[in-house]
Amino acid sequence: MKSSTDIVAEGNLLFPVFFRLERLFVVVIGGGAVGTEKVTAILTNSPMAKIKVVAPEIRAEIENLQSFHPGLELVYKTYEASDLMGADLVVAATCIVELNKQVHADAKKGKQLINVADTPELCDFYLSSIVKKGDLKIAISTNGKSPTFAKRLREILTEALPDSIDAILQQLHTLRNSLKGDFEFKVQKMDEITKEIVNKKDIL
Repeated sequence: MKSSTDIVAEGNLLFPVFFRLERLFVVVIGGGAVGTEKVTAILTNSPMAKIKVVAPEIRAEIENLQSFHPGLELVYKTYEASDLMGADLVVAATCIVELNKQVHADAKKGKQLINVADTPELCDFYLSSIVKKGDLKIAISTNGKSPTFAKRLREILTEALPDSIDAILQQLHTLRNSLKGDFEFKVQKMDEITKEIVNKKDIL
């Protein structure tokens, strides 16, 4: 039997999770092109996310998002370590390498998880390319090797998965709620049903 010391770390070791950002506080440092990309990606997937953007200048694209996202706060100022106070997640999204490194150092002092744009080795988490069809979300990771490839793959999967897949999910949800029996029985029954759907290729 192998022990933990015998396990060889290979490939993509990231553990995918989905955050409920309406319950967390995200601070984004940077209001330029990179900051716009990050903020837009977050709000596209989590419209009720609580985000504070800190930068001396903030692009109009981000400013325009405030009309649709009440949890978006814009602070026009140069960065200080105190700007990270209370943050659960931090995103360093400036085009200034040394500033991003300083944000990273400050986040680590506060034991906060941080994503540093274009610097995978400094990231505690990545912002994935997301495939979204109703309640279905698929996060794509290339382990930081090629975000552009992840975007291309997202486009392929988005086109391949039919819009009707959300209706299937809603039907499965209703069926699961109607099942009688204990947890183990429900899991077994839903496993049989979903296996049959996939085998019949009702999804693709």
